[in-house]
Amino acid sequence: MPSPDVYWLALRRVHGVGPRTCKLLIEKFGAPEKIFQLTPDQIAAAGVPRNTARSICEFRDFEPLEKELCELPNIGARLIKWSDADYPPNLRQIADPPPFLFVRGTATLTDSTCIAIVGARAASDIGRRMAQRLGLELAAKGFTVVSGLARGIDGEAHQGALDAHGKTLAVLGCGVDVIYPAEHRKLAEAIIAGGGALISELPIGMQPLAENFPTRNRILSGLCLGVVIVEAAEKSGSLITARMALEQDRQVFAVPGSPLSGKTRGSNRLLKEGAKLVECVEDVIEELAPQMVGRPSAAERRIPIAAVEPAPPPPTSNVYVSAGVAPLLATPEDAKTPEVAIDSTITILNNLKDSERLHVDSIIESSGLNAQTVLRLLLELELEGRVTQHPGKLFSLA
Repeated sequence: MPSPDVYWLALRRVHGVGPRTCKLLIEKFGAPEKIFQLTPDQIAAAGVPRNTARSICEFRDFEPLEKELCELPNIGARLIKWSDADYPPNLRQIADPPPFLFVRGTATLTDSTCIAIVGARAASDIGRRMAQRLGLELAAKGFTVVSGLARGIDGEAHQGALDAHGKTLAVLGCGVDVIYPAEHRKLAEAIIAGGGALISELPIGMQPLAENFPTRNRILSGLCLGVVIVEAAEKSGSLITARMALEQDRQVFAVPGSPLSGKTRGSNRLLKEGAKLVECVEDVIEELAPQMVGRPSAAERRIPIAAVEPAPPPPTSNVYVSAGVAPLLATPEDAKTPEVAIDSTITILNNLKDSERLHVDSIIESSGLNAQTVLRLLLELELEGRVTQHPGKLFSLA
């Protein structure tokens, strides 16, 4: 007899059974193994088409599904079912939640403070920098950054979250063992190593097919409180994500762009239609603040906020910080006094003065400051117009 988990996979693999039908049947009859014991008449009585009911009763292809489940530990993945306590709470609320998720990585998915950042694959340098900045600042404030691991905006959003030593989730349009695009393999490995996860409802080994990405997008938006669109053309897949977010009663944000650029016509149109304009991370947080009331803070959930240094903090260090509606990054020890902050800024500027462009890792190494402080000061200097960030984490004096 197949194991109980196999029936979950089997129900979804039956021809004609989609996420909505799965939800209907599970809510009506309970565990999928019970559904396979019913007659076609009993299944049809729940509102399922009769030919689909017959297909469920006639399904016998369980053996390959057993092998698929056995393969999960070999790739560092696990199965999370709709009935499990660790199924994402935000995702459970949508009309067509996936009955199960394949999850590769150690991240728990019960954190409801998720925000998606998506946008153009062929993004401009400005768009990439904005996505990275939003990812970094949201992760530094304790939010989980969600995106799709695609080229361009998605990759920069993930990387920004990783730079803040925060948590980021990648929702894939292929199996969790298939990395697409291939050049993001190291990024995917960094997401897993950083305590995040790769997520998919698709079978192990499933290749990236175009028809899978629109349905993938409902998971991406469904996991989140809101979706931020950074650069989207008029027929962009990001606009599908925005539409699904609206259908799921999620907040939609958009970063404005030049009307002369075709890359931003879609996101600008979203703004005309009522999306919330985003110029900085505070625009996102302030809009979502009412939804955060009553949710556990980072301190209550005992989640360390963007701890950069590997050594444990002293007992007096304020690692767990509660800020009412959203967890905030603890102030670094070397930035607690104005004098120290000024000295640190001068150190960074002196390092940049001697080089045309410097990678952020080189700045951290040569300055003697911790990564958290360097990232914060570089961001402040960039906002002041004193430093310019270039692709590849390179910085120079403006």
